[in-house]
Amino acid sequence: MLSAFFDSMVSLIVKTSTDLPPDVRAAMRVAMDREEEPRATQALNIIGQNIDLAADGEGAICQDTGMPTFEVKTPVGVNQIELKKKIREAVAEATKRGKLRPNSVDSLTGENSGNNIGPGMPILHFEQWERDEIEVKLILKGGGCENMNIQYSLPTELPQLGRADRTLEGVRKCILHAVWNAQGKGCAPGALGVGIGGDRTSGYVLAKEQLFRTLDDVNPDERLAALEAEIMATVNRLGVGTMGFGGKTSLIGCKVGVANRLPASFFVSVAYDCWAFRRLGVVIDPVSGEIRRWLYRDPGVPALAMMDQAGFRRTGREIALTTPLDEATVRSLKVGDVVLLNGRSYTGRDAVHHHLMSHEPPVDLAGSLIYHCGPVVKKLDDGSWTITAAGPTTSIREEPYQADIIGRYGIRAVMGKGGMGPKTLAGLQQHGAVYLNAVGGAAQFYARCIERVDGVSLQEFGTPEAMWHLQLKDFPAVVTMDSHGNSLHKDVEQASARELATLATAER
Repeated sequence: MLSAFFDSMVSLIVKTSTDLPPDVRAAMRVAMDREEEPRATQALNIIGQNIDLAADGEGAICQDTGMPTFEVKTPVGVNQIELKKKIREAVAEATKRGKLRPNSVDSLTGENSGNNIGPGMPILHFEQWERDEIEVKLILKGGGCENMNIQYSLPTELPQLGRADRTLEGVRKCILHAVWNAQGKGCAPGALGVGIGGDRTSGYVLAKEQLFRTLDDVNPDERLAALEAEIMATVNRLGVGTMGFGGKTSLIGCKVGVANRLPASFFVSVAYDCWAFRRLGVVIDPVSGEIRRWLYRDPGVPALAMMDQAGFRRTGREIALTTPLDEATVRSLKVGDVVLLNGRSYTGRDAVHHHLMSHEPPVDLAGSLIYHCGPVVKKLDDGSWTITAAGPTTSIREEPYQADIIGRYGIRAVMGKGGMGPKTLAGLQQHGAVYLNAVGGAAQFYARCIERVDGVSLQEFGTPEAMWHLQLKDFPAVVTMDSHGNSLHKDVEQASARELATLATAER
């Protein structure tokens, strides 16, 4: 029974991690064709190339392969215990093959299991139905966009929007605020799943379930269909844009569901997903376990290429930087400059930053570049390492530490996505450093800008959190926070806040 189920699940996981579904590709193609803002256009071109590279090379679209969430429907009588076991084994196998980054971390000790298996991971939701087939849907939603999930308890006061009441108009305000709040930290342009009602737990489940809908479907509830259409017609006026750089597309989809609630509670739960909207499904033969058909895509129809040429197009105005960096060079940079990075850099995420607050670094960081990145890494037969996916992680998590570490160790540049806050901005100005914004999710594009891995420190923190020593070659990024107190992120947030206020009073 179900002898092929394990292999079918491995295929589902690999394809979900490496090949965006057609509806998401189509939405991103529209965003690419309509964008005019130069920084957003360049970022979308890199994203388009990354989508093609991932599919062609069967590499992870984004290095953060997220929390695997499976929705499974089975006929009555199918052994769900056995299916759960096989799905977990398939997750571990896909991790071993480098298609998933090892993301399962013990919440108390910080220890990484190394195989994406542990209490509560992966997430498995089972339901019985009366069809003679098994349906398995999978979504891979990374931590950066997961951190942009938000839940509102109505009535409430919202910045720039005023009071949100227990009405569809109040729900509309919550959705607008959620998009504005995410800025570039959630890898815009994003997609929203919204749950109206339920309790705090079921509301988030309902919101995430909406992400299993295709971006081009129409809600069967006319009231919700009208709300979804109105959001998509107005929200892109916010000007948050790709990666929070500004521009015409901040959202590529909005799907809303509703559930009954208690009289005392009115929750609006928002599940934010990034442009790397990895969601696929399969229908399985309940006897053999073989795939009968794919959901969301037709394997017999080749995916249309996103790009007809290289995504990153040089203008001749790019500034070449080679580490180690000196203060004079760094202070000559200004917001908006596009740089091409060469030389040694070191990855550093949450565990590394926390460690450096009370321990000396394992390497000399003077003049260095710290890359906020948790790569997907493969060990070769000769004992060396290679990077298979290496996009930036959300930088704001390091805000409590970054300025102190820059000043203490003489770091000249930090690179990630989404920008950082006022403490880091002040530290950049005081010590002569810059913040560089890479394109979130572009893990295959950036992996090809890494010539080699020279070593690794603090490997006890696990693959994503270790300090990897990387040799960069023409790695493109944008200066979005400089050493003169300027921040593109602050400017876009303020401009989009003013536009948000106008949407609050827009004619209904």
